[in-house]
Amino acid sequence: MFHSDISHFSRRHLLAQSAFGLSGLAACWLQQSQQAAAAPPKPDLTRRAFDLKPRQSAQAPQATAMISMFMQGGPSHIDMFDPKPELTKRHLQSFTGDIKYDNAGEASSRLFGSPWRFRKYGQCEMDLSELVPHLGSVADEICLIRSMHTGVNNHGESINALNTGRQLRGRPSLGSWLSYGLGTECQDLPAFMILTDPTGLPVLGVENWQNGWLPAVYQGTVVRPQEPRILNLDATPELRGRRQEHLLNYLRQVNQQYQEQHPGELDIAARIQSYELASRMQTAAKEAMDISKESESVHKLYGIDNPVTKDYGTRCLIARRLVERGVRFVQLHTGNQTWDHHGGITTALPDVCKKTDQPAAALIQDLKQTGLLDTTLVHWGGEMGRLPVIQNEKNIGRDHNTYGFSMWLAGGGVKGGCIHGETDELGHKAVTDVVNHYDYHATLMYLFGLDASQLSFARSTGLGSLLDGQPGRVVSEILRRPPEST
Repeated sequence: MFHSDISHFSRRHLLAQSAFGLSGLAACWLQQSQQAAAAPPKPDLTRRAFDLKPRQSAQAPQATAMISMFMQGGPSHIDMFDPKPELTKRHLQSFTGDIKYDNAGEASSRLFGSPWRFRKYGQCEMDLSELVPHLGSVADEICLIRSMHTGVNNHGESINALNTGRQLRGRPSLGSWLSYGLGTECQDLPAFMILTDPTGLPVLGVENWQNGWLPAVYQGTVVRPQEPRILNLDATPELRGRRQEHLLNYLRQVNQQYQEQHPGELDIAARIQSYELASRMQTAAKEAMDISKESESVHKLYGIDNPVTKDYGTRCLIARRLVERGVRFVQLHTGNQTWDHHGGITTALPDVCKKTDQPAAALIQDLKQTGLLDTTLVHWGGEMGRLPVIQNEKNIGRDHNTYGFSMWLAGGGVKGGCIHGETDELGHKAVTDVVNHYDYHATLMYLFGLDASQLSFARSTGLGSLLDGQPGRVVSEILRRPPEST
């Protein structure tokens, strides 16, 4: 006869007393499982450590580094990447369809056909505008997505959607997620680096490279557009050499002692790692950003010999040198609203294209000739496109459009010479093979061997992730090696 409290029985005793030994064992296991399930979960008291050491991805990655050229303000897709013969045909006619204006006060219903000619480039015969002839020279290397969509017409919210996964502020940026998920192969440089524009910070400022609720060690490191490119990299003269070494050792001991007393404070762990990284960067960062060692032909390729393209060309070349040395994620920002052409688009758009077109194309060429393009994912795009109607009749421009716009990718497992998706006949809304921001993120993470829905961080409010419950689809049509299930 069984005792009511079976937990007092040993396994041998239970089997001996039971007429059916295995069934008795199963009953014991079932009761103990039920008791365990009824008990409240024990808190996780293990000490969590966060660092930038390289980590293996769940699947074999196709990309190991990323360079994002973020063109903030909203490049006009219908003037650069997405020709619309019907829009040209109906130039200056009234548009009677449904349209959402961001600035209703200057809105017009008159259609505005692109004043720039399009032609076919490369063996893929990709239609591109005369504004981006250098991009045309690498058309066979890029995948042009013409059906991007966020559906959020304001700059900040759409930037957040593309850069952090949702419209809300305070979330980790893409570079932080990749650094958290994979670490970095280079321990002498940050995993996540930002190259800012000489005209100033972009919209939302430092929020563009924030770590959000991820540990502080995963935030971006800013590289300034002029020397010194990283502030306070060198110690003051009186603290250099052995004195600096002694000071850093003392700080390390103090911080480690504090961390042992307060194991849950992640900021102190990040501070310790930052001090140690800063010491190593004193040599590595200077060498990585010294473009004087590059050949004259490379300088010419990027347009560094031309005052118009010198700045952006220099930053593109530095980006290549950084990923070449193992940096995981590099993002180049244009200035505040550089592409936001509410007025004067006929002069302002050509000007900004001249500054960026040659360096961006050169980056693709250079990565290819150095053998890095296969594993480096390159992104070019902004947070929105522009509407097909006139804004500001006295000084013609185009208003915001987040319902259908273009961006391009290259390298890192993406098909070259590829056009994906379509907008409607006027370039207003994405209508075929729509790519939402969360689809883009799922695809990006897949290329790095990660699952965007599984890469998460435990918060007090639950697990946080890049997709955050959104139905991100891997856009297999643009990939060299799509998931087997698609």
